[in-house]
Amino acid sequence: MNHSANINHDAVLRARVALLGSGKPSVRERVAAYRVLAQVSPLAYLPLLSAALWKYSRYEFAHQPEIALALRAESVAAARRMYALEPGRGDLLLTARTHHRELLVLMDRQEELRAVEEEITRVAAGER
Repeated sequence: MNHSANINHDAVLRARVALLGSGKPSVRERVAAYRVLAQVSPLAYLPLLSAALWKYSRYEFAHQPEIALALRAESVAAARRMYALEPGRGDLLLTARTHHRELLVLMDRQEELRAVEEEITRVAAGER
């Protein structure tokens, strides 16, 4: 099956319009648009998605740590995809993991924290 058969072209158009409109879209709107556009142009939109998800978690869900943690995990997943496509983008994965780690520390999630720290060490050392 053709990759473009799985893409909702109307959703892609709406996402582009949302980002290019006259006003600055909210972080929620940017996250929604980047989620769609990362499917079409991952190299261009995965870094933007990863950063926007962190902002969204921090500014909109600071008082809801479980939701914020899920958003930061999604940010890490986007950064990992980018790292798989471009190994030179370890900085993005390190940043996403550091933000994820920050919240795990606040939530005292020690088991998850160890795995995060191991990945940070591997990526910082240039390992895959």
